[in-house]
Amino acid sequence: MRFDDILEEVDGFGPFQLLLIMLLCFPRLVVPCHFLLNNFIAGVPAHHCHLGPLDLGGLHANLSAADRVRVGIPTGPDGSLRSCEMFSEPQLHLLTDATNSSAASTVRCSGGWVYDNSTFTSTVASEWDLVCDRKGMPNVMGTIFFLGVMLGTLAFGALCDKFGGRSVILVSYIMSTVFAFGSAFSNSYPLFAVLRFFTGFSLTGIGIITTVLSIEWVDVGHRTFTGVIGGIAWTIGNMLLAGLAYMVNDWRTLIMTVTSPLFAAVLTWWYGVTSTYYGISMNISGFGLNLYLTHFIYAAIELPAKLLAYFFLNIFGRRKCLAGTLLLTGTCIAINIFVPKAYWQARTTVAILGKGLSEASFTTVILYTTELFPTVVRQNGMGLASFIGRVGTSLALLILLLEDVWTLLPAVLFCSVAMMCGLLALLLPETCKMNLPETIEDVEQSDNWI
Repeated sequence: MRFDDILEEVDGFGPFQLLLIMLLCFPRLVVPCHFLLNNFIAGVPAHHCHLGPLDLGGLHANLSAADRVRVGIPTGPDGSLRSCEMFSEPQLHLLTDATNSSAASTVRCSGGWVYDNSTFTSTVASEWDLVCDRKGMPNVMGTIFFLGVMLGTLAFGALCDKFGGRSVILVSYIMSTVFAFGSAFSNSYPLFAVLRFFTGFSLTGIGIITTVLSIEWVDVGHRTFTGVIGGIAWTIGNMLLAGLAYMVNDWRTLIMTVTSPLFAAVLTWWYGVTSTYYGISMNISGFGLNLYLTHFIYAAIELPAKLLAYFFLNIFGRRKCLAGTLLLTGTCIAINIFVPKAYWQARTTVAILGKGLSEASFTTVILYTTELFPTVVRQNGMGLASFIGRVGTSLALLILLLEDVWTLLPAVLFCSVAMMCGLLALLLPETCKMNLPETIEDVEQSDNWI
């Protein structure tokens, strides 16, 4: 008798399954917080050169802070202070004539920077001066994190097949907690980058194992519901990140805050995962809005998108939903390439719609991938698929740096990839309302997997 048949006989979606899903979804709240944490801990506040090296003679004590900045820091065409340059000599005439500074010589900052702390008390960028000539380092740090995620997808898939999810998920909980808290106490950028790499590596186990366990232990009729609920847990964690980051402005404290739920996850492991094995009964700027509000809107749009995905997945099937959401996401990106920035309301609306569609495709692909692989290789298959996905995640942060080459280049690349993947998804077999394949032979003998 197939395991799916056993689930049908004993009520494959009873109190046990509901409790199991709740226990597995709880640690998944942490994953989006860390995946998108770079938006806040690596934020670059407004900054200008520290004026210590500038010789003001005996006037230093007589000038206010605003006047020292006026005679020491040049301004750009829009009147804002330049971030990476200072006058080689104090321009005292600017105290009376602020418009005549174009001919004054400037030098690069040599004594550090002064940061605007109105939004962030402290970020890694302000703590280690990752600005000006080092402005790409925050994005590199994000790429390093996702490289860890990428390698973790391979490692945890293989470890689950060898040692079982019960032991491996506990290891993932503990490793994630240790490395995340360790990164919060880093005293240098290289150490922080290394610890973030291993944090990403460890968190992958939570994402993969909780997804597979929750899908495998429910009947066919409730598999879509379970997959979407797992996606909603991600969305809730993403929305919580905006609120937590708003309340906690120091990057070290924020890391510890978003990681703390894993302590409770370790406690639930003893019941939740053990029961699983022995009985049946856990991706900002440009809106012209506040940073925290922007993140919240981007997170909140996921909820209606995933609720719609729940209905459409059963009506149209996995293949059409995946292809459709990807193609529409690419279409939204393409529209904003051609809409002038002056029409910011229209651009914002299209961007939010595109974000929702991209999250719907993400929900679909997790469920779809789980159903495509047979049980004997499902963990490895999920790990490999996640590995490939994290390659794209890692490269995305670096692709954003290409806007220095051509402003629209990142958007063109993202649009092209979404369109291409949407078309390729049409080549996949349909798995809607089908039993999960348990062996390689099941796949080979089924016409739907040809």
